Amino acid sequence: MKKYMLETKEYIRRFIDEEMNASSEDKIRKVLNEFEKKIAFFQHERLIHLIVTFFFALFLIIELYCLFTLDPSFLPVNGVLVLIFFILTVAYVFHYYFLENTVQEMYKMRDEITRYLDKDIKV
Repeated sequence: MKKYMLETKEYIRRFIDEEMNASSEDKIRKVLNEFEKKIAFFQHERLIHLIVTFFFALFLIIELYCLFTLDPSFLPVNGVLVLIFFILTVAYVFHYYFLENTVQEMYKMRDEITRYLDKDIKV
């Protein structure tokens, strides 16, 4: 997903910088329409990863609680689970951070295109 998002962002940035001024309004609207569809998919991906991140953090908290309250004979198993959930939570937080920031950058790029279309229509 990360590669796909970066490719999409790069394509739209290149379109805005190099092609948009020479393109017809119809082509710009087609690119904008497709871009808005992809943004919707990316928003869905972002929501799913937020939910997954939340649950891994919840599991980490539960395991930490179990680590400190259960019988010491469970210490090795709980310790391993805490480590696994910690690593997965951190990884998902970084991935979610990437998704969130990339989608917000795409919002700004979408706004650039719509402002250009609004300016083009008024002239």
